[in-house]
Amino acid sequence: MSTGLKIGIFGGDTAGRTVDEIVADAAAAHDEGFASYWLPQILGHDALALLGLIGREVPDIELGTAVVPTYARHPMTMAQQALTAQAMSGGRLTLGIGLSHQVVVEGMWGMSYDKPLRHMREYLTIVSSLVHTGKVEFNGETLTANGSITVAGATPMPILIAALGPKMLELAGTSADGTITWMTGPATIANHVVPAITGAATAASRPSPRVVVGLPVCVTDDVETQRARAAKIYSMYGVLPSYRAMLDREGAADPSDVVIVGDEDSVRAQLEHLASIGATDLIAAEFAKPGSPERERTRALLRSI
Repeated sequence: MSTGLKIGIFGGDTAGRTVDEIVADAAAAHDEGFASYWLPQILGHDALALLGLIGREVPDIELGTAVVPTYARHPMTMAQQALTAQAMSGGRLTLGIGLSHQVVVEGMWGMSYDKPLRHMREYLTIVSSLVHTGKVEFNGETLTANGSITVAGATPMPILIAALGPKMLELAGTSADGTITWMTGPATIANHVVPAITGAATAASRPSPRVVVGLPVCVTDDVETQRARAAKIYSMYGVLPSYRAMLDREGAADPSDVVIVGDEDSVRAQLEHLASIGATDLIAAEFAKPGSPERERTRALLRSI
């Protein structure tokens, strides 16, 4: 049964996992018929390098970053890496980029988080120019890029930005191919994300944007136990300001209130609802214990859709 929602698998944090294990995970997602496979850039493997390798070994499936932070890479470097992964995968990459968080940018990298919207606007301008034309001439307030990049075999790839606030969603609608959300509930998707990004795209005479929704998913008969597990696993997202703002908008006390959890009929209905409110894709983060009946039921239900 189809919900009209493209279902992808979130590969999760790569720290502590070997390259072979991650490639095998992506291969399983392909073999089971999923539309896409996504990796984040956290503190493990480099996501773009790994997706390029996966693209050489695993056919057909769309490969995406969800997401690579911008501040740690000059936009010319980001474009070069993305075009290389695009060439390696035969044109199957979707580049998802995001700001990360002030505590990371300033505390870990020692960089200024001043005016993040301006930063993303300038960053996106540079990356888009290089991806689509191979060259750039841009001198902004905080970023400068003048030069060209030639990657044989690379074609332009879709660029999505992690956008939650109104201005960032407007930027996503006018200057990118869509957005990737994380830990954002259905009411917020319906009443905030979709209207803002689609309205901006329409006003700019651009195609309808992708709305890629990343959420934890678990098929279970013991909803209370799995919500408690989610509350523990995803607790950090309840305090990071950008996610906290989306949870507050949703009326959610913590991340466990927005996870997709329930039996097969309930989860299927929740996915159908996401499609009905304008989500185009789901990145499913399977959070039940590996090897557990819940994990197997979750994968089976997602595979059936």
